[in-house]
Amino acid sequence: MSKKPFRLVSRDGFTVLELGSAEIWDGADMALLRETLTRLIKAEKHSAIGVDMTYVKYIPSGFFGMLFDWFETGVQIRLYTPQPNVRKMLWFHQFFEAIGHECFELAPQPEPGYEAGYSANDSSATRGRRVESKKAVARSAQ
Repeated sequence: MSKKPFRLVSRDGFTVLELGSAEIWDGADMALLRETLTRLIKAEKHSAIGVDMTYVKYIPSGFFGMLFDWFETGVQIRLYTPQPNVRKMLWFHQFFEAIGHECFELAPQPEPGYEAGYSANDSSATRGRRVESKKAVARSAQ
């Protein structure tokens, strides 16, 4: 991936990062992606973000965790044209749903038997279940 800023385009009401033609990302790529998303979401107040995955064949495990963290703050996340090997990844199957041809949105479903979110009194039991759920998500991303 190029070390220059990503190209931004608008698609379906989402601000989409076009990552270029890199097939494999390294730590520097992830740092640049995190920095760009932080700027778009926090400074520029975008609440619907997409990532064009056309050329990407391998994703570091931290990518999904980063997307999930933004999702938990209320940001809508979409992946556009992910490669077949990305679609076969466990976290992709479990947490993304097809929105159309070649477009997938992050839409995790709560685990059966667990309440979504925090209880009214924010009990430690509820927080513990939520922490365990995030740990399971992180493990599935690896």
